Amino acid sequence: MLTLDKIYHASYILKNIVRPTDLIRASNIRPDSKLYLKTENLQITGSFKIRGAYYKISQLTQEEKSMGVVACSAGNHAQGVALAASKSGIKSLICIPDSAPISKVEATKNFGAEVCLVEGTYDDAYSRALEMQKETGATFIHPFEDDLVIAGQGTIGLEILEEIPDADAVIIPIGGGGLISGVSFAIKSLNPNIKIYGVQAAGAPSMINSRAEHEIQTLQSVNTIADGIAVKTPGQTTFNLCEKYVDEIVTVTDDEISTAILTLIEKQKLVAEGAGAVSVAAALFNKVPIEGKKVVCLISGGNIDVTILSRVIDRGLQKAGRLVTLNIKLIDKPGQLRDVSKIIADLGGNVVSVNHDRTDANVDINSCFLRISLETRDRDHVMEIKNELMKEGYSFSIN
Repeated sequence: MLTLDKIYHASYILKNIVRPTDLIRASNIRPDSKLYLKTENLQITGSFKIRGAYYKISQLTQEEKSMGVVACSAGNHAQGVALAASKSGIKSLICIPDSAPISKVEATKNFGAEVCLVEGTYDDAYSRALEMQKETGATFIHPFEDDLVIAGQGTIGLEILEEIPDADAVIIPIGGGGLISGVSFAIKSLNPNIKIYGVQAAGAPSMINSRAEHEIQTLQSVNTIADGIAVKTPGQTTFNLCEKYVDEIVTVTDDEISTAILTLIEKQKLVAEGAGAVSVAAALFNKVPIEGKKVVCLISGGNIDVTILSRVIDRGLQKAGRLVTLNIKLIDKPGQLRDVSKIIADLGGNVVSVNHDRTDANVDINSCFLRISLETRDRDHVMEIKNELMKEGYSFSIN
């Protein structure tokens, strides 16, 4: 059973293992509130997962430790268990779906784990991990449905209160619910006046759906760039704790998550993965009432797959109105590109690519499409360019 004493004990055990991550003031993200970032993306292994994994392993008996541990994960939990086991001097076996990014697989190996790649999805890897646990007698380290794991994650709540005891609210990502369960339990036990807001990806709303129905709900599928919180079924323990200690849960879209990732890179020089940025997305897009309040956004991890980072940045730029594509229908005659380019240049737009297409079957035989991608300041700047093009008689659409 989760208790405040367990969380304090976890804090003591973790004292020389994890980094007490910084709380950074972020006044340029939401100028109308006192916003702080709890930077677990700068934690050892790049996420909070080492806290729960290490505390769980530290409480195993010597006999259990001699049998090793097994876990299943496609990312942060794998790395957390691998490092925790290595620091404890025991074996670890991590089952990972073969679709996981190579970088995460190699990182898990580098932290000392034996990796078993399993064909299929996370669920297939989870099933294989349970089979191997029975075969070997190793202890299964669940990513969220475990009181000791939850207690380890709850140490983040103690650190927040130590630095900002008068916070008005804390915004926390939710996947399976282990993180928010531990943090909300710690904070509400010590200061019940602090609001706890949970955030899920709109493409993986398992906990918010479960709360709405007051019982565990399983999603048929999940679809989000926030792979770290793409959980189909929350835990029963975490669901019960969220019911009791979490004030409200909201969702954010992938576009909003991408904008938050971009905002953190540009304004705070911080790299967050999709799951880690959802708390900032909720603050940026007014999903929770924080105007004029002292608020902490928990950035749970920074292990973003670099192969998709450029796409995420492009999506964030598009959402913010800073990257736009104009599809302009023109009469195919000399000077048209020059005239359009002059309008854009005179208004301060920066053209980054041009595609001239006279083969489109949807245009007249003497017409063409001009597709221009350009960088702009914001949505107002896009409207300024749009209005000037319309004034000059051009017909176009905007992507």
